[in-house]
Amino acid sequence: MFGNSKNTNKSKKVLNHSGRSFISESLQVEGDVRTSGSIDVNGLIHGNVYVDDMTIAESGSVRGNLEVRKLEINGHVEGKISAETVMLGKNAVVKGDIFFKSTLRTEEGADIDGYIKRVDGAKIDSEEEIAIEEITYRPEEKEPALVASPEKKAV
Repeated sequence: MFGNSKNTNKSKKVLNHSGRSFISESLQVEGDVRTSGSIDVNGLIHGNVYVDDMTIAESGSVRGNLEVRKLEINGHVEGKISAETVMLGKNAVVKGDIFFKSTLRTEEGADIDGYIKRVDGAKIDSEEEIAIEEITYRPEEKEPALVASPEKKAV
């Protein structure tokens, strides 16, 4: 009725996994976001985000954990970040831990309130603990000898 019935069997829609999605300033998303493509956030996301490539604009905000291959932040993030590459712009505000695999780049002015760690694998081993003694270990040196103070002579 609305199309040529001969062409409906020949043309099949193919999903484009490399497409770029956009969350505008007037949009608020409640719940997890998953895509194999890319996403630009100018609005607000309340939930975890699992994407390949993500850009958070100055007006953008995410409250939830992020698992991203490539992440650029110019807005606000409140939650744990796991990414291969993280770039923080001068207006970025991050309240949460950052775990990155290969690159972390920050511009002067970025505000980070959390723990930053480079990880080797894609998954983060949260049970890994570092002994404080290993970090602060210094070879023992000889203790300095006490120097006697000169005595005052009575005149």
